[in-house]
Amino acid sequence: MKKLTLPKDFLWGGAVAAHQVEGGWNKGGKGPSICDVLTGGAHGVPREITQDVVEGKYYPNHEAIDFHGHYKEDIKLFAEMGFKCFRTSIAWTRIFPKGDETQPNEEGLKFYDDMFDELLKYNIEPVITPLPL
Repeated sequence: MKKLTLPKDFLWGGAVAAHQVEGGWNKGGKGPSICDVLTGGAHGVPREITQDVVEGKYYPNHEAIDFHGHYKEDIKLFAEMGFKCFRTSIAWTRIFPKGDETQPNEEGLKFYDDMFDELLKYNIEPVITPLPL
């Protein structure tokens, strides 16, 4: 049996979408996005987009896996798994909460800056893709 090896510069890692993992939907000055008013669904129960957050409805992206609150622990686990890269998107409503600001939300910038620094601390290369929401 022939042994296959990956090139030394192969980027082993993982990928997520900000709106699916971050949670913290109303923290750090983040503004609402479509995902924040998209309800959960189940077999026979369709998802719906509500005008605003409706009490009693379940919005899965509000908590997600709370990467916003636990990214340091998660990144440490990525390092233990040998990740060399981590692809994520930017939740633009965390940077420009209303979408018409002339200056970015500093708390949102700090979150991403701190996350990127944490990745680099473990020699994990951040790979960033935009999230058009």
